[in-house]
Amino acid sequence: MKLVIVESPAKAKTIGKYLGKEYRVMASVGHVRDLPKSQKKAIDIDGGFIPHYELIKGKEAIVEKIISEAKKVDEVLLATDPDREGEAISWHLKEVLKDEKIKAPIKRATFHEITKEAVIEALEHPRDIDEDLVKAQEARRVLDRLVGYDLSGLIWKKVRYGLSSGRVQSPALRILME
Repeated sequence: MKLVIVESPAKAKTIGKYLGKEYRVMASVGHVRDLPKSQKKAIDIDGGFIPHYELIKGKEAIVEKIISEAKKVDEVLLATDPDREGEAISWHLKEVLKDEKIKAPIKRATFHEITKEAVIEALEHPRDIDEDLVKAQEARRVLDRLVGYDLSGLIWKKVRYGLSSGRVQSPALRILME
């Protein structure tokens, strides 16, 4: 028996129809861990910008179900989206499962279309998690927290309330440049 974890419940349902009884398909419903809301706990700046993650509130039941199913299978296939965010979601799921001492091998499977052929091909040829993509997402998230959170308050005061100053928004870039 193999456990396949995707992000979307709708995608899980569709993929479940493609696969035989030797597969169980579940959805993480997006990210399961994130930086805590507290700026002090989120990133250890002095220690080298080390992020500290915690389960996202409201995801406990989903994570418990995934852990429970992972304990019953011979292999876990993380089939979240094939982008930087999906790679990070897979990495977080793997970390949660490692913390629970899951014995089944945990691999990454990616596909770019939700067809029976593409899904089966991806599941037959899993790979390791791409640590470079995970680091890229982690750097983006840390920058969002360190720069975006602080600059948002300034932008709200100087430009307009409610504007965001995340890593890609032009107001933050303009303030930095000026």
